[in-house]
Amino acid sequence: MSQLWKPGTERPGILDDEEGGVLFCSAPPAAASSSSSAFGYASIEQQRQRLPVYKYRTAILYLVESHSTSIIVGETGSGKTTQIPQYLKEAGWVDGGRIIACTQPRRLAVQTVASRVAEEMGVKLGQEVGYTIRFEDFTNENLSALAAQGVTRIKFLSDGVLLREMMDDPLLSKYSVIMVDEAHERSISTDILLGLLKKIQRRRPELRLIISSATIEAKSMANFFQNSKRRRGVESEGHGMKVEPAILSVEGRGFNVQMFYVAEPVPDYLQAAVSTVLSINEQEPMGDMLVFLTGQDDIDTAVQLLTEEAQKNGKPSSDLMVLPLYSGLSCGDQDLVFSLTPRGKRKVVISTNIADTSLTLEGVVYVVDSGFSKQRFYNPITDIENLVVTPISKASARQRAGRAGRVRPGKCYRLYTEEFYLNEMAADGIPEMQRSNLVSCVIQLKALGIDNILGFDWPSSPSPESMVRALEVLYSLGVVDDDPKLTSPAGFQDPMISKMILASNKLGCSEEIITIAAILSVQSIWVSVRGLKELDEAKLRFAAAEGDHVTFLIMYRGFIQSDKSPKWCHKNFINYQAMKKVIEVREQLRRIAQWLGIALKSSGSDTQVVRRAVTAGFFANACRLEAYSHGGMYKTVRSSQEVYIHPSSVLFRLVQLSSLINILLY
Repeated sequence: MSQLWKPGTERPGILDDEEGGVLFCSAPPAAASSSSSAFGYASIEQQRQRLPVYKYRTAILYLVESHSTSIIVGETGSGKTTQIPQYLKEAGWVDGGRIIACTQPRRLAVQTVASRVAEEMGVKLGQEVGYTIRFEDFTNENLSALAAQGVTRIKFLSDGVLLREMMDDPLLSKYSVIMVDEAHERSISTDILLGLLKKIQRRRPELRLIISSATIEAKSMANFFQNSKRRRGVESEGHGMKVEPAILSVEGRGFNVQMFYVAEPVPDYLQAAVSTVLSINEQEPMGDMLVFLTGQDDIDTAVQLLTEEAQKNGKPSSDLMVLPLYSGLSCGDQDLVFSLTPRGKRKVVISTNIADTSLTLEGVVYVVDSGFSKQRFYNPITDIENLVVTPISKASARQRAGRAGRVRPGKCYRLYTEEFYLNEMAADGIPEMQRSNLVSCVIQLKALGIDNILGFDWPSSPSPESMVRALEVLYSLGVVDDDPKLTSPAGFQDPMISKMILASNKLGCSEEIITIAAILSVQSIWVSVRGLKELDEAKLRFAAAEGDHVTFLIMYRGFIQSDKSPKWCHKNFINYQAMKKVIEVREQLRRIAQWLGIALKSSGSDTQVVRRAVTAGFFANACRLEAYSHGGMYKTVRSSQEVYIHPSSVLFRLVQLSSLINILLY
């Protein structure tokens, strides 16, 4: 099975996939019994060969050569994400200057997987193996580079970045194989990408697609890629391959994971998760833990509770090394999660569903699954998008359980009943396409030249109401005309940010608006500390009565005046890494603005024009304060939906103070 197979050479005659293009393989029993006592000390090549996917290398290469689309279902920890791109390179799919692309739905996964593959190949990250995410490009695609080995041949990137590459190269001509990993997450970008890749294959039949996931409805995905215009089983003319998708199931995890359920539903999953961690620490052998919670607030609370417990003298919990993991963390804090656990310590990683897929935390033996995740749900009627804590699906539950059992038999503690899992939990999650605001989705497709949005070939069709609402917003912003066709240049940027920047050109405050746009591009510029009095005081030092956007300007100016000092950031509870990212994004936006002919002007101390520019871009979010509202209630102008200012806003305390005055007066 270790024999390499070059594209175009005679196919090995060891596999038979004539039965509907479906090939199911099961891991030999030896995979489950292999010892891992020396896993951490084995050479990288030995570690690669111990991964379950290694036994299917020839099978994978056979399907990629003989089928235009291959669907690979590999269990969590099988090694499909890191190994398949390497197998393809070894088999010659990068010959002639071609590139292998592997997409991920999450930025953090792109970075960590690329780093791991570069380490395994013994190359410097950013050269032969590189990655690209928004505002960050660690690749070298310069074919005239002095060292041929320095040219990127395996490229990891987010789904959204590959979509943006289609603006310049609609057929993605430099790629020989595109692997869409973790397709089961069904993000908007993933669904758009799948639909576009299907169209590209009709023009580029030599392009190979690999759709990879740990849990996916393989048959439905195969049906989506089945080209109805061709007869089943017919080979593509001139390319000697079958257009019917093939399915390869790589089964078998190295070690068994034992499941535990609660006897009765828990009233507080956060407290139950903390109690479970403490019980595992007291009763179970050494081994790291991974705890799944819903978001940053829950994670910060759990970290605080466990840290306080660990600080109590004489307690077994003093051995705990508690670490958070969510997308808003700085790079340094994220790296701690992947570091080796110190001797005598037990690492406890408290994570969102960012650790469901792609990220492999070696050493995790115990998983605590709250059974919930936080998801965005959009109501096109009210035009309101909410973050809602919802039960996860069975597919997600299996993903979470699969995080354990990598180095030895593991245990998964599910904080919900077995009856709920079997009878009430949905089999799969709702695709993001069917629960999100589609403004950005529509603008992306139109920028790619696809005007018949409703006729686009979606893996899961969005609701017509969401599509109509998105077109209404784009028309009101002037991004599309009466046809509706894209206008220029607003139609080729994020629509609301674009409108805001264009308005700033006329109002003479483009420097301030570009700063605000850059800050809005990062998740949070505050350090992730919850309930700290000093943090609230720091926020008040920058608070402006005009609102959050003017507050951002004050913070940015303070950072620049401090000579971009990390000490200044630390003193003011500002995320230094986030501010560095703001500087980078701002420079890119300035270059784009100059390219569009926007004059870079500052309004000085005039904040009124700044607020007018912000309103020009985000007028669809306008709300009206209700008279005599003790709770600071607003109603949206468009749909009269009741809304309130978020506690994180600098205006929140002002509204509270105003409500208190109203109560005293009336």
